[in-house]
Amino acid sequence: MEFNLSRWVTYAVAIAFSSAHFLYLNPVTMSQEIESNPSDPYVWLEDVTGEKAIEWVKSKNEVTLSKLASSSEFKQLESDLLAILDSNERIPFVSKNGEYYYNFWRDKTNVRGLWRRTTLAEYKKKDPKWEILLDLDQLAKEENENWVWKGASLLRPNYDLALITLSRGGADADVTREFNIPSRGFVKDGFQRPEAKGGMSWIDRDHVFIQTDFGPNSMTESGYPRIAKRWKRGTPLESAEIVYEGKAEDMSISAFHDDSPGFERNYVSRTIAFYNDELFVLDDNAKLIKVDAPNTANKSVFRGTLAIELREDWDLGDKVYKAGSLLFTKLDDFLAGNGTLEVIFEPSESTALASIGFTKDHAILKVLDDVKDKLFVLTPSRKGWQRATMVGAPSFGTIGVTAVDPDESNEYFMTSTDYLTPTTLYMGKIGSEPEKLKELPSFFDAKGLKISQHFAKSNDGTRVPYFMVAREDIEPNSKNPTLLYGYGGFEISLQPSYSASVGRAWTSQGGVYVVANIRGGGEYGPRWHKAALKANRHRAYEDFAAVAEDLIARKVTSPDHLGIQGGSNGGLLMGNMVALYPDLFQAVVCQVPLLDMQRYNKLLAGASWMAEYGNPDIPAEWSFIKTFSPYHNVSPDRKYPNVLFTTSTRDDRVHPGHARKMMAKMEQQGHSVLYYENIEGGHGGAANNKQSAFMQALAYTFLRKQLFPTK
Repeated sequence: MEFNLSRWVTYAVAIAFSSAHFLYLNPVTMSQEIESNPSDPYVWLEDVTGEKAIEWVKSKNEVTLSKLASSSEFKQLESDLLAILDSNERIPFVSKNGEYYYNFWRDKTNVRGLWRRTTLAEYKKKDPKWEILLDLDQLAKEENENWVWKGASLLRPNYDLALITLSRGGADADVTREFNIPSRGFVKDGFQRPEAKGGMSWIDRDHVFIQTDFGPNSMTESGYPRIAKRWKRGTPLESAEIVYEGKAEDMSISAFHDDSPGFERNYVSRTIAFYNDELFVLDDNAKLIKVDAPNTANKSVFRGTLAIELREDWDLGDKVYKAGSLLFTKLDDFLAGNGTLEVIFEPSESTALASIGFTKDHAILKVLDDVKDKLFVLTPSRKGWQRATMVGAPSFGTIGVTAVDPDESNEYFMTSTDYLTPTTLYMGKIGSEPEKLKELPSFFDAKGLKISQHFAKSNDGTRVPYFMVAREDIEPNSKNPTLLYGYGGFEISLQPSYSASVGRAWTSQGGVYVVANIRGGGEYGPRWHKAALKANRHRAYEDFAAVAEDLIARKVTSPDHLGIQGGSNGGLLMGNMVALYPDLFQAVVCQVPLLDMQRYNKLLAGASWMAEYGNPDIPAEWSFIKTFSPYHNVSPDRKYPNVLFTTSTRDDRVHPGHARKMMAKMEQQGHSVLYYENIEGGHGGAANNKQSAFMQALAYTFLRKQLFPTK
């Protein structure tokens, strides 16, 4: 098993403040907040489940439903999107544990889903036979809970026990329960983690690592676990042994066990903030040995090889390793102080490290070159790691590669996709051509459509790439309905992928679809991300505006026919496009957004994002944060695009108060705004396929009404 600290950091972003901490806010605390914010007349909308706030939500939902969801066109689109999401022709992606291949599956019949498994021989068939392990719909009915699947971890080497994680209504807060696979049931008096943010993972049959809400002062200011413990079977959780205790101002703490045969180790990770973490080896004497690589570097270990992904230059005196580089060394040698660092990858102006993964005897390197994938196989030798182009890798599209069982073989799964090409799943072995296993059907008619890549010039002269999907014979008449999507944060790259929903609802209906690879993302590595941090945040917004202006200059579209969409950090992007560049757009879909940047660090997981945006409680930092706080920058005296805000009551990562307050303020100012809040769904906005189809149909119906010519 590969241990990757960066994956934990990503996981820490995905989990968020326990629902018990926000769904039942203390009335005294809420009144104190109102008293301390006399200039904010809408702070009461932060009371997530307060009666007054919920009545407000319901009234806004009714208005939006009457305007968008009552037509036959909406109902047909919703039905089509649900059919796509429920289709049995989707690829059932699997993970191997022992001799079986495991999958979680939702469809029309199994709304909450089935956890199931099959053999490889069966999986290769068009219609595999599956062995059902857990029916989540049945469990939800028996326990009267709206359970949403979050994942399962099986115990090596017998794979007869699993730790299953579930959440109520799709919230980030979740529970973990021990499950016996042969008996198909939860273990009575087995390991069980109560609902909270955190996690639990196997050490061996009678021990787990657990990090969760252990009571007062056990969580960080960001709302993540501050303490990691080792818990022995049959003992109360209160008696579990502390293996590491972080500081309140840290972001999160976790402990893990690497079960790779012959390389078993325990680790502790301390995430101080985004892009700032420490990795320790926890030895048999409970001693912590720090992996002394830069805190800003991503650190992962596989079968004794330590991989270090640098986010900043690393000056070791005799040599400076460049930011964005990938280094390999032997972990034991490195801990002993005599490890030799080998440069596996060094970025150029157009290239960046996308990912590194391992099979038993090789590593697979994925590089982005102007946001296009290139794959290489790395093989250890006496002369170091040798690189070769990966046999059978597609020459175009977004490619994903994962080992089938990295401790046992050199086999891999590979996916290939782009905006118009349905995802294809291959299975192969390093050095040989892969075999096609599964392929998505075409869920929309892509005939006559083409993908193109373009570059816009931002305010400071930076070339900003973007992808466009449009008709081959598109007329440069400035009238094409165009949807521009963006994110621009947390070093996340946006690459071409097949979206049947976008195809059915937009591109196949005559719309142009554009994805902007703006700064703040990871398309060109750490430098691209760091260029838009904190005081430089406006570079992301300038980049997005530059793409819009380029589309207008090329006469693809015009402001009257240009709409934009983004969620979460992308919702903050949308809010700033509304506040700062209103003349460029006609319609905006702003989903699960951050918008009040003066209070974001006090709401749910917001404190964990201060490395990205800054700390508004520090006057010098608030001076630049307020310039990209949409809630503080909209005015009754300016005309803005039409906006649809969407969020979820159950979102315990980005507080729904952001969208609520922005809606209330802009509505009071007299602007054209709509609002819809899903009562469930978590940060993804939906708890099941039906809710997803509804929310997607709502957004596309809004955009079509605003951007398509009136019939």
